[in-house]
Amino acid sequence: MREQETPREFTAQMSVRDGRWRLYVVLLGTTERWPEFTFGRRRPVPTLTERSRALNVLGFEPIAGGEWTWSEDSEIPDDPASPVVLIAAIGVRSRTGAAA
Repeated sequence: MREQETPREFTAQMSVRDGRWRLYVVLLGTTERWPEFTFGRRRPVPTLTERSRALNVLGFEPIAGGEWTWSEDSEIPDDPASPVVLIAAIGVRSRTGAAA
């Protein structure tokens, strides 16, 4: 009998790039391409249901009890007049049996 693999944990982030919301899973410490899902729009912000579906398509699910948190960054580092970039993040894990 094959031993079941323990799901790996990562951080998923969502931000606007090229005028469209995109969700991606950060795979630090690897040379693998980060899985990415593009929503194809700037407004409205993708709903929780849409985000969950996107994570599912990528082979991930939120960690139990996980919540989306929002932070802001500058489009141009160290420039206080720079446009703000909003970034949402949540802890995720690879789904059992899913490639990650």
